[in-house]
Amino acid sequence: MFIAQMKDFILLIPCFNNTEGLITSLKSIQYQPDKFEVLIVDDGSKIPLNESALKNEIPGIPMKVLRLPENVGVAKALNEGLKTIHNQNDYKYIARLDCGDTCQPNRFTEQVKYLDEHLEIGLLGTWCQFIDSVSGKSYTYKTKTEYENILKEMHLKCSFIHPTVMFRREVLDSVGYYPENYPHAEDYAYFWLILTQFKVSILPEVYVDIITNTKTVSSINFKKQALSRAKIIKHFGAFPIFKFGGILASYCRVIIPYRLIARAKFFLYR
Repeated sequence: MFIAQMKDFILLIPCFNNTEGLITSLKSIQYQPDKFEVLIVDDGSKIPLNESALKNEIPGIPMKVLRLPENVGVAKALNEGLKTIHNQNDYKYIARLDCGDTCQPNRFTEQVKYLDEHLEIGLLGTWCQFIDSVSGKSYTYKTKTEYENILKEMHLKCSFIHPTVMFRREVLDSVGYYPENYPHAEDYAYFWLILTQFKVSILPEVYVDIITNTKTVSSINFKKQALSRAKIIKHFGAFPIFKFGGILASYCRVIIPYRLIARAKFFLYR
């Protein structure tokens, strides 16, 4: 009887018309090849991803491509990926990365080590660096690192930046998949869901570089995202004062132009 070797993690990457960014991200991954796997969800790209070509371009990275026949959006694409992953039983953790973003060489080693040593932690993020693709300016996104403080901070800002996270496969059994009823804030809602059932933590080191600009999905749909965040805080918020402040801050985001908020981040976090 064949028994599959247990992998440390599966890395989930959604991709839509961004083969160049995908290759950049894949080239940044460093980990023992037989201890992880990459699942790329091709969300109906105009030119379908070629799995064989990707493997030839980046040898040594074990990967599979899940091709969706049409573009369904990131939330549904991620859930299709999670469903595929959930059907496997040969891994411990699930990690995330987005096309164009890059990992420090020791990112996955440190996250796996931490989760192996802290069995009570269900979700683990890291600090990260945001880099403007046009100006080259950057800032470090720092957050609280311990569960109780993260729970409070989540009312005012998202402590977990999506491409930095790694979580246990048990999360899928307990929480399920990304909620699809919060447009452009499915990750924020998912992290709140996990917070209701698991302890969480964040490594206080920069392990991921994230490319940003005014044409990203998040920036284009910034107002819709802010309204979804308000609904999420209203539903999941745990402390009345923080809950009120978070909802108010979310509505303020609807009024203030995105470019001003983006500039403020580069000024405040530099």
